[in-house]
Amino acid sequence: MNPVDDAILRELTADARLSWTDLGARVGLSPNAAAQRVRRLLDDGTIRGFTVVTASSPPSRPGAGLEVFVEVRLADGTTNEEFTAALTRGFGQVLDAVHVTGSYDYLLHAVVADPAALDLLVRRLKREAGAAQTFTRLALRA
Repeated sequence: MNPVDDAILRELTADARLSWTDLGARVGLSPNAAAQRVRRLLDDGTIRGFTVVTASSPPSRPGAGLEVFVEVRLADGTTNEEFTAALTRGFGQVLDAVHVTGSYDYLLHAVVADPAALDLLVRRLKREAGAAQTFTRLALRA
């Protein structure tokens, strides 16, 4: 990463709907060069996806709901790439996913609205993302 990539990430974090023309103008690149940089950031995993936040979306910041840490053991046959791709396609409440050592494969940091939303998250991880087993902890304070 370099200063231009950092600027691109700042601009897209503020408004992921920027056109290539507007993004390029803001970071000092042509529209085509801006598009190429974004594609590279997507390919190398720096940008994991884009999302839409609605009024009914669960909170996405600590302090706005239940902050949880979910350890995930992947099902046999589920690859890391399949799991992380599933997370980027519809698990907006997951703030971070870290591949770890030990008896579990991933540690997820998420914020959910309430216990029912946590239950739904865990069920969806198993049904849609290839999780075989989970172990969840609630943050009591930061």
